Amino acid sequence: MVDHARIEAAVRALLEAIGEDPDRDGLKQTPGRVARMYAELFSGLREDPSVHLQAVFDEHHHEVVLVRDIPFHSTCEHHLMPFTGRAHIAYIPDGKILGISKLGRILDAFARRPQVQERLTSQVADFLAEGLKAKAVAVVVEASHTCMTVRGVRKPGSAVVTSALRGLCLRNPATREEIMSLIHAPRRAD
Repeated sequence: MVDHARIEAAVRALLEAIGEDPDRDGLKQTPGRVARMYAELFSGLREDPSVHLQAVFDEHHHEVVLVRDIPFHSTCEHHLMPFTGRAHIAYIPDGKILGISKLGRILDAFARRPQVQERLTSQVADFLAEGLKAKAVAVVVEASHTCMTVRGVRKPGSAVVTSALRGLCLRNPATREEIMSLIHAPRRAD
């Protein structure tokens, strides 16, 4: 459970610490807004992603299942600043397939926590490999981090790419190449 009162008090103190008046018109409601925002941004801390494995179906499909360009947002745990991007999630089932919308929900369950991109990528891959008992899993995440683009080094336009490969993706170069070529294939024009 999120402690809204403690967040509001902390935001008031932060505003005072930077030299602002938390009682001026534009800031009076800010502590409450920030508390509600944090409850939303970090809702993954209170979500069990395994509920999304209830939409598993018996299906004898033994080839790649890929959902590309799944948008997500998360919060860098080092600076509490957002990072946003897209994930590509692929797996080769072993007799069980997952409802495809659940891949996005699983990604969100892990992204809506204080995070680092490397851990997020591995958590999704490990969860799917274990939960689906898939033959192969590949997760590739591309994101822009505001802790790098608007502060510090200030390099807008930069992207961080991480990958996590499990099962046949690690052991079989042909499987890895097939999945990566599907991830990076040209997008169709809509």
